[in-house]
Amino acid sequence: MLSQLLPVYVGGTIVRGFGRGSKELGIPTANFPLEVVKALPDSLPTGAYYGWANVNNGEVHKMVLSIGWNPFYNNKEKSVETHMLHDFNCDLYGETLKICIVGYLRPERSFESLQELIDAIQADIAKAKVLLDEPEKAKLKESCYFTENPCREK
Repeated sequence: MLSQLLPVYVGGTIVRGFGRGSKELGIPTANFPLEVVKALPDSLPTGAYYGWANVNNGEVHKMVLSIGWNPFYNNKEKSVETHMLHDFNCDLYGETLKICIVGYLRPERSFESLQELIDAIQADIAKAKVLLDEPEKAKLKESCYFTENPCREK
């Protein structure tokens, strides 16, 4: 059962993705390298998720992410693309991204148009903002995982 898998903590160096997040979608993403993607639990289904993220042990922000093949684009490799609900105004390539996957929003699917994809992501963002304000989910923002010297989660 998915609820027994979550939260999931993942970290790694931000790498270049396909260049579509900012350019085509207006929704910049931070991407993990393939070895991080392959290290995710196999039982974690593809789709849209929400949670918390930080860069270089900095401030923790709300985020949404896609785990999967991005069928609209016919990707050949599985990816994890994180959109933090914060404007960094700079490239983050080479920086360290830590995420806490808190909940599942929807399964992965293809879309009839680019605008339909953008609308779905915007709906995911709106839903994530509300869900992450729930006390049980909000407390995960304070996880010691996001600090410079992560502790062991209980």
